[in-house]
Amino acid sequence: MKLKIQAVNFEMASQLEKFIEKKTDRFARHLQPEDELEVKMTVVKPATNMNKETQVRISGMFAEKTCDTFEEGLSECIAALEKQIEKRKNN
Repeated sequence: MKLKIQAVNFEMASQLEKFIEKKTDRFARHLQPEDELEVKMTVVKPATNMNKETQVRISGMFAEKTCDTFEEGLSECIAALEKQIEKRKNN
């Protein structure tokens, strides 16, 4: 699995990058080595509460959440994608 991370309107700290790698690692068993998992994080201007937008795209599935923190947004996106994967398995 190839992981592509994009940060828009902010500089990503290494802690956040490690958090993303750890959280997205669980998808490795669902993907082929050549599959790509894309994470895009954007700080929406102007700076207010709930201004961190997180998007995750994986194998034709997509989740997008806006939260107070990127960690919260990523966790919610992953939960949504896991539901989508379960739905695909059951169909």
